[in-house]
Amino acid sequence: MDRRTFLAKASAVVALAYAPVPVMPADPVFPNADPRWKRTWDAALKVLADNIKVVPGYDQPVLLEGAVYPGVWQECAPQEGLVYGSLARYITPVEDLPTPLQIARNNHLAFFSLQKPDGQLPCSVKMSATGFGQIQMVVPIAATAWELVQMTHDERFLHTAYEACSRWDAWLRRFRDTRKTGLTEGFCVYDTGHDNSPRWTGSPKQCPQADARLYDHTVATLPRLCPDLSATTYGGRVALAAMATALGKKEEAARWQADAEIIRHLIIERLYDPKDAAFYDLDAQGNFVRVRSDVISRVLGEHVLKLSDRRDRAIFEAVWTRQIRNPNAFWALFPLTSIAQDDPAFVRPIPRNSWGGASQALTALRAPRWMSYYSKDTELRHLMYQWCEAISRYTEFRQQMDPLTGDFTRVDASGYSPAALTYLDFIVRLQGSGKAGRM
Repeated sequence: MDRRTFLAKASAVVALAYAPVPVMPADPVFPNADPRWKRTWDAALKVLADNIKVVPGYDQPVLLEGAVYPGVWQECAPQEGLVYGSLARYITPVEDLPTPLQIARNNHLAFFSLQKPDGQLPCSVKMSATGFGQIQMVVPIAATAWELVQMTHDERFLHTAYEACSRWDAWLRRFRDTRKTGLTEGFCVYDTGHDNSPRWTGSPKQCPQADARLYDHTVATLPRLCPDLSATTYGGRVALAAMATALGKKEEAARWQADAEIIRHLIIERLYDPKDAAFYDLDAQGNFVRVRSDVISRVLGEHVLKLSDRRDRAIFEAVWTRQIRNPNAFWALFPLTSIAQDDPAFVRPIPRNSWGGASQALTALRAPRWMSYYSKDTELRHLMYQWCEAISRYTEFRQQMDPLTGDFTRVDASGYSPAALTYLDFIVRLQGSGKAGRM
């Protein structure tokens, strides 16, 4: 099969992996006839249109994070662009403005174009500066790039993404495996985007001298072996294997896949505690950092556990039952919490910009990437409905909400792109799968 044929047929691969949005008519179907659902839909589209801007250092428009975040961050901007691109059929084209798929492309190329000679990708591209002071990765940029290739059949972008993401993986191996364990290390709070999370208590927010190659040697628990950062590395290697296959690089594809399997097994063997049915950081002193956080769902987000494997399946069922779907842990009325509710570290009352307990829009936006893969479609429909219901109460788009009430933290301005994308994406998915109410 030649490369173009492969790319033309590649959508079947992503269908199995990530359960994309089903084909729908041009007009969305809302969960009920209440006009606030349509008003919120229109408001979400406007928020996204208003957040399309040019950032310094890259001369094409990108979709900004919005609200109090004037820029794009590697942990989320590529996925946000991808979701925006998937909504193209619902977005009226505007003359002289980029299409949603062009925005999706730009939300990747902004990072690729600013890559350093040593392979480091920016953690952020903001109106104020381009950041390199942490790695700040969650959803692998290689994975979203590969999914975008499957949507567009853009072979030039495939070459660019493969080269950039290969160099990024090499940088991570060189600078984020100082303990030579094969896992990916965290040096600071911002590495995982977990602002104000008890997971990182006692650690610096950013790397010394704003240089992600360095960590504070005076902090005895650093560097940490991180399940979520390692899962992101794993997912990136799986995507690189697929890209290499599409490019006819069979030997490289086999190497990427083998390397992916190595880190996948290491995550399970070294960073999972069966006693708690949870994935934890392992600090430099060999101790688990026993804070049950959304690290767990991030590991699932890259399909680290394989249901075809008996051991993995047993681990998944334990994690799902005791943590994710447990109403006393992560499955609040408005799931998913960023820290388990029954964890001593859960923060309440909830402050602004806190991954200490609030249900975060970014976590919700990532949920379809893994819940359908693990055959949890009923629970996914419930999560989506609850988020759409909460957002439509005020027709505003904010970062986080109280998981018990569905009330958003309203200290900062509205206009947060991930919340707008969550609403639009979830409405489209709900109309294809049947709506669900509370569970």
